[in-house]
Amino acid sequence: MKVIHKDGSVGILEGADELQVLRHTAAHILAQAVKRLWPQAAFAYGPATEKGFSYDVDLGGASLSEDDLPAIEAEMRRIVRENLPIKPFVLPRAEALRLMEERREPYKTEHIADLPEGEPISFYRQGEYIDMCRGPHLTYTKALRAFKLTGVSGAYWKNDANNKMLTRISGTAFASQEELDAHLQLLEEAARRDHRRIGREMELFMFSDAGPGFPFFLPNGLILRSALIDYWRELHTANGYAEISTPIMLNRSLWEMSGHWAHYKDNMYATQIDGEDFCIKPMNCPGGVLVYASRPHSYRELPLRIGELGLVHRNELKGTLHGLFRARCFTQDDAHIFMRRDQITDEIAGVVRLIDTVYAKFGFSYTLELSTRPENSMGSDEDWAAATNGLKGALDLLGLPYAINEGDGAFYGPKIDFHLRDSLGRTWQCGTIQLDFQLPQKFDLTYTDENNQKQRPIMLHRVCFGSIERFIGILTEHFAGKFPVWLAPVQVKVLLLSDKCAAYGRQVCDALRQAQVRCALDDRREKIGYMIREAQVVDRVPYMLILGQKEAESGTVSVRSRDTAQTETMTLAAFTEQITAEIAQKV
Repeated sequence: MKVIHKDGSVGILEGADELQVLRHTAAHILAQAVKRLWPQAAFAYGPATEKGFSYDVDLGGASLSEDDLPAIEAEMRRIVRENLPIKPFVLPRAEALRLMEERREPYKTEHIADLPEGEPISFYRQGEYIDMCRGPHLTYTKALRAFKLTGVSGAYWKNDANNKMLTRISGTAFASQEELDAHLQLLEEAARRDHRRIGREMELFMFSDAGPGFPFFLPNGLILRSALIDYWRELHTANGYAEISTPIMLNRSLWEMSGHWAHYKDNMYATQIDGEDFCIKPMNCPGGVLVYASRPHSYRELPLRIGELGLVHRNELKGTLHGLFRARCFTQDDAHIFMRRDQITDEIAGVVRLIDTVYAKFGFSYTLELSTRPENSMGSDEDWAAATNGLKGALDLLGLPYAINEGDGAFYGPKIDFHLRDSLGRTWQCGTIQLDFQLPQKFDLTYTDENNQKQRPIMLHRVCFGSIERFIGILTEHFAGKFPVWLAPVQVKVLLLSDKCAAYGRQVCDALRQAQVRCALDDRREKIGYMIREAQVVDRVPYMLILGQKEAESGTVSVRSRDTAQTETMTLAAFTEQITAEIAQKV
């Protein structure tokens, strides 16, 4: 693919870079189309993204909805057919400012003011449209062959809620129509699996205007959530973890000591109690530190593995909220391990194995990413080097490949992130392991070594699910609501062919419940086809037992799986043995 750089030179790009250039050019063509349709429009940022492209636009009081996207797309296609040459040019800062002011682009003008002094500003022109950009771009608009606008949303200028809300128009583009069609098909499947829609259909959870971003779990959803927590506790007990629970609200001085007030206060909810500032916890770690500090410790106790299913709250922007994926309160399946320096590698390796066990249970593959020291970090160079080398050493010991994500660590230490890949090929960041030399210093944590000398422990933060709520959202879309039997809110639904077998239906349900099988009886006077379809498609129940007079007289059940149209007749005892084995084995 031919691309043109800001110095006017033409080059050839392939692979991921080619796709980025394609999408960046699509963003410029989108902006030109919007400007033709809304001449008063002013433009903010228009980047290529991982999934496509977007542009944030100020329409000067006009409104725009998804109903307008076909008209914008049509104008984009006209611009493509015009085959406009895309030409770069560079201006000194003063001339660049004047140009953007003349063209009534206040956001570009403000952006120029934020750039370093003395740096020339590059622009790209296509027809009557001029955009400030570093490039590179396609050489002609006709080179954009396959694109689609996908949505409209709100976005604050500079992602700051104190600034004006702009209109974000999103789209995607590919090198060929075939690739675009495949991607759009994937989007359709993703929409079909949307956890918010499935959550409503299966009555798992809900949201209310009384608390935006605060999920309500309904009976079915709480069953699913409790099953995940039971599994978490079972696994952690087997791996030597003790469980604690710490307060949801602690005073401001604690958060100042931990460093969260300086680095995270904009995301924290605060109030006053007895004239003193208190914060609702956004993270569990300071509470875990206080538990460790509550009594002396010997080197013989270490490593000390302490788990907590802690409810945390974070002040997320309203425009970023997205079902269970981005909520303002959620439960972190935290654990904090306090250890000696010589235990770092073994403990990290143990956590990686534990997280691998969890993800394998749900059929997830994953990749690993090691994130290093960020700019706004705290602590010495020596501690950061030791922490980073500790994480690297554990991954090397396990022979696991990983990518380096420079500068994306937590403010108190480097981290390993687990990126899950679901059944649609999408990736999700869930599990994380963070090595922390800072909090033990800030809170003066100690243990007594074999020579009766005080030493500083090292602290390891880690999660498996990440957020239980978010993990439920991921599982819901991964399985399209067809949860494994051990997780399914209703594992068996008994469907009656007639009222005559109602007593037998109740007897079957009672027997299954006695065997700890979650069973529901559908004794409505509906056609059996309707009841089967509802149980199979809406409720997504793993097994249906269809009972008529024949089954009642013989003491059998006709078993139908949600994934087949076939039924199999067996004794109730045989079915009970089969399903309880599936539940016990968590398959």
